[in-house]
Amino acid sequence: MNYCGLKKADIANGPGVRVSLFVSGCRHHCKGCFQPETWDFAYGQPFDKAAEEEVLAALTPVWIAGLTVLGGDSMEPENQAALLPFLKRVRELFPAKTIWLYTGYSWEAVSASELLSCCDVVVDGEFILEEKDITLAFRGSRNQRIIDVARSRKEGRVIQCSRNR
Repeated sequence: MNYCGLKKADIANGPGVRVSLFVSGCRHHCKGCFQPETWDFAYGQPFDKAAEEEVLAALTPVWIAGLTVLGGDSMEPENQAALLPFLKRVRELFPAKTIWLYTGYSWEAVSASELLSCCDVVVDGEFILEEKDITLAFRGSRNQRIIDVARSRKEGRVIQCSRNR
């Protein structure tokens, strides 16, 4: 897997100050995407051990609320394979920090993925330019949902969470 960006103090992609990892590769090609360069799976640099350690170090300060993974699309099969062992490690090392994951796939399409067992929140759905709404917190278009992973899996239906989670 390649990644194309790392923000070590991000306040736009989840609550609190977060570390945001932008992965490369996306098959959705949403009209109006704000970073179409991330569609290419070869864009950026390899997410190797050094990159993993940089993310882990960035997560260490107590004022960091958690990790957000976006892109590109975190749920592309190629990205899931690389992210699963990494997110398990993040969860083990930082159990009190939240993990948010963004995907253009619907919850219904990805809810069985093992990767979600590491996540607290999933923001799902393709960006739809005609539903763009800059007043929304943590999402770009009205069709996208902020989903509580544990409650949704337990109840077998989508449970949206408050923006403060």
